[in-house]
Amino acid sequence: MMLERKPLGKTGILLPTIVFGTSCLGNLYRVLSKEEKRAIVESWFRCTEVPIAIDTAGKYGAGLALESIGSILKELGVSPSDVIISNKLGWARRPLKGPEPTFEPGVWAGLSHDAEQVIGYNGMWECWEQGLELLQGYTPSLLAVHDPDEYLQAASSQSDRSRRWENLLNAFEALTAMKKKGLIKGVGVGAKDYRVIKEIDGAVTLDWVMFACSYTILFHPTEVVELMESMAKRGIGIINSAVFHGGFLTGGDYFDYRRLSRDDPEDAALYAWRDRFFNLCTRYGVSPSAAAVQYAYRGPGVAAVALNSSKPEKVQRNMDLFTEPIPSSFWEDLKTIDLC
Repeated sequence: MMLERKPLGKTGILLPTIVFGTSCLGNLYRVLSKEEKRAIVESWFRCTEVPIAIDTAGKYGAGLALESIGSILKELGVSPSDVIISNKLGWARRPLKGPEPTFEPGVWAGLSHDAEQVIGYNGMWECWEQGLELLQGYTPSLLAVHDPDEYLQAASSQSDRSRRWENLLNAFEALTAMKKKGLIKGVGVGAKDYRVIKEIDGAVTLDWVMFACSYTILFHPTEVVELMESMAKRGIGIINSAVFHGGFLTGGDYFDYRRLSRDDPEDAALYAWRDRFFNLCTRYGVSPSAAAVQYAYRGPGVAAVALNSSKPEKVQRNMDLFTEPIPSSFWEDLKTIDLC
C-alpha cells in the first residue's frame, strides 16, 4: 500500500513518503562496488512510483555520491522527470593530495578526491555547477545549505562566528538568486541543531527544511514542535531525517554518531528509555523501526522522511515501515509510560 504524496510546502513539489538518502553511495564507512550501488538505485524504482525523491550532498564521499547517482541513472536510462533531487551545498570536490581525505577522517572509505568547505556566495555557485557536472544531466530542483550548525560551531571567537554568519547569509543569497533565475524550485537548509535552523529561519526566506536528529520518537522538545508548526503555517516544507538517532532506536550502540556504553553512567538514561520502548513494542508486536518512522512522519508539517540503506534488500523494508499496522493504543501508552 502506497501512502498519498504530500506537498513540500509551497515549492509545488509532491513528495513520496520516503526520500532516499545517498551517503552510502559516497562510501560511508565502507566501499560499495558499482554493482552494489546500482542494485540500491534499481531497488528505489521497484519500491515506489516515479518520480522518486533522492537527497544527496557534495559532502557525501567528496562528490562520489553525486557522481554515482548521475552515472547509474544514466545507465538505467532514467528520465530526468522521474527523479526529484535535493542537493545540499557547502562542500566542493578537490584533488586528493595524501592517502586520506582531510575532511571527516575515518568516515569515508576508498575516496579518490578530497572536499573543501566553501560556505559563501561564490561557494554555492561552485557547488551547484560541480553538482550539475557530476549528476550528468539530472538537475536538482531543491537546494539547501548543508550543516550550517557545524560551520558556526567551528568558530574560534564571537567575531569569527559573526564572519561565518555573514558567509551563511551570502550563501542563502546565492540560492535565492538561483531560484529567481528559475534554476530551482526551493531554497532550504539541512542541519542537526534545530536552534540554528530557527536562527536562520528568522533571517532568510526558506522554502523547505531538512531536520536531522531533531524530531524523533525519543527527542521532540516543545521548541522544535512549535518551530515546525510555525513553518507549516508559513508554507515551509519539512523533510525529517536521522529519525533512528544513528541506529540507536533500532538496537545499535551509536547515538547521533557517538558510540554509547551501558557501563557509562552518562549513557544509562538513554539505554533505560530504549529498554522501556522495546518492551512496549514487544507487547504490541510493533517493530521499533516502524514506530520511529511513523512518529517522525506524523510530525507537524512533515512531507516525507529521509531514510538511507546500503543494502538493496532493505529498501522495501524501509518502505513497509510507513504502513506497518500500529494500534492507536500503542501511541496512547507511549504517553502513559512517559516515553513520549
